[in-house]
Amino acid sequence: MASNVNPTVRRRRLGMELRKLREDKGMTAEQVAERLLVSQSKISRLENGRRSISQRDVRDLCDVYEVEDRRLVESLMQMAKDSRQQGWWHAFGDIPYSVYIGLETDAASLRTYEPQMVPGLLQTPEYAHALIRGAVPETSPADVEKRVQVRMHRQKRLSETDNNNPEVGPLRLWAVIDEAALRRRVGDAQLMARQLEFLIEQSEQPHVTVQVMPFGMGAHPGMTGQYAILEFPDATDSTVVYIEGVTSDLYLEKANDVQMYSVMYEHLRAQALNVEQTREFIADIIDDFGGKNR
Repeated sequence: MASNVNPTVRRRRLGMELRKLREDKGMTAEQVAERLLVSQSKISRLENGRRSISQRDVRDLCDVYEVEDRRLVESLMQMAKDSRQQGWWHAFGDIPYSVYIGLETDAASLRTYEPQMVPGLLQTPEYAHALIRGAVPETSPADVEKRVQVRMHRQKRLSETDNNNPEVGPLRLWAVIDEAALRRRVGDAQLMARQLEFLIEQSEQPHVTVQVMPFGMGAHPGMTGQYAILEFPDATDSTVVYIEGVTSDLYLEKANDVQMYSVMYEHLRAQALNVEQTREFIADIIDDFGGKNR
């Protein structure tokens, strides 16, 4: 398994190149689908990186687009080959949010709003266990353990550089967390106290910013629910807005959508407690759970 190849990002980059070739040719996805005798949805999924793409797919599309530069065709076919390799998360079996993990692994920065739980990148193993058992009660103990291991592996991006881009430092994380997520008891009081202590510890890293949105702030732009904004070190990789669902997730990449959620996030950051106020606020909740007084 090639650890320095991120198949999710490779698929996205390849999809963008193929979309550009189609647009340069002046063809619609429907026209391409008709030529190749496939569904229009397949062409769309290939272009947005949500579907694995074969070298044959690339060859057929390049034929339709009449690409004469053989070096370009070979480069695209190599990208297709790389995109079919497995990322580190595949070693854990079937993970329902593997597309997101691929994006997060390669991201340079992540802005997230969480209304109901501590963000996964800031969870302790004990909190993650109790959370998964409660949120997905029919999950087997083995699958719970697997999901926790994946979550802990994801947290390495907060202390390690991106293997695909060694010049990029640890993931820059900005988390706005609703007060409800901090007061909701997941597990026992001792577990919650330790989780909140860990949250403060993580927030003291220079590349991790945590802000709390207290109940007293009233209505705010995050009341529609959880979302995350991922940005990447390579300028050719478009920013992605991720919205988690129960049976499927939503990935938004259109400029207008990204702009709307980015503006919403700026309002969230402005309305939330600042960094120092947040640490004091969390410390008070730790006391409520019977934890040590910071």
